[in-house]
Amino acid sequence: MQRFKNKTVIITGGTNGMGLATAQKFIEEGGRVIITGRSEETVNNALEKLGENAFGIISDAGNMKDLLNLQQEVRKYTEHIDVIFANAGYGKFAPVENVEESLFDELFNVLVKGPFFTVQQLLPLMKTGSSVIFNTSVATEIAMNSFSVYSAAKSAVQSFIKTFAVELTERGIRVNGVSPGHIKTNIFNNTGLEPEQIEAAVEGIIPTIPFKRQGDPKEIANVVLFLASEEASYIHGAEIKVDAGISVIRS
Repeated sequence: MQRFKNKTVIITGGTNGMGLATAQKFIEEGGRVIITGRSEETVNNALEKLGENAFGIISDAGNMKDLLNLQQEVRKYTEHIDVIFANAGYGKFAPVENVEESLFDELFNVLVKGPFFTVQQLLPLMKTGSSVIFNTSVATEIAMNSFSVYSAAKSAVQSFIKTFAVELTERGIRVNGVSPGHIKTNIFNNTGLEPEQIEAAVEGIIPTIPFKRQGDPKEIANVVLFLASEEASYIHGAEIKVDAGISVIRS
């Protein structure tokens, strides 16, 4: 299938995990993909994996200077964007009594300001028939210990799906979201936990998942491509859960 031939896609946080898997899928289906990442090393490593139809921009989704410069950087590669996957983000977790202002600000900068201003800045490059897809989280649906700030930030993104959909309808730009459950990514890498602690945390989560396994990033990518495709032409303002049913099934 070549559903995205002659289409240009930008994926924030496209250097690993769900972002990288989604970039690979778009390229397989004929698309040109621009990825963003926070470091030159991670961007270059991802570009080596993605091949000649991928382009990279060093940009921090939590940095307003980078966000306000994003359109200028994208214009070096294209004058129009057909799909935005606002994906960049990571998790940091702490009990309510241990949350410091720095952690609160860091997560809201990356997870809320990041997708909001990414889309705002790239809207002039989008035309009728384009698509915006936000990455939310199962954390907006179920309460988890130490997730108060992360969940609140992702809930803000969840609200963007509806409000952006209202504002962009007249432009013919569809807005939707994908809500991942527990996916095999590096979400815990910025938490300061040791590898064995991360492994223990994951082992504790798996029994609570109806399918008793973490999802694969490709399983998220498949849904993002569907939402961006003509097959989803009548889907607007929606959020699709890809969480093995954990948000509705209690083990």
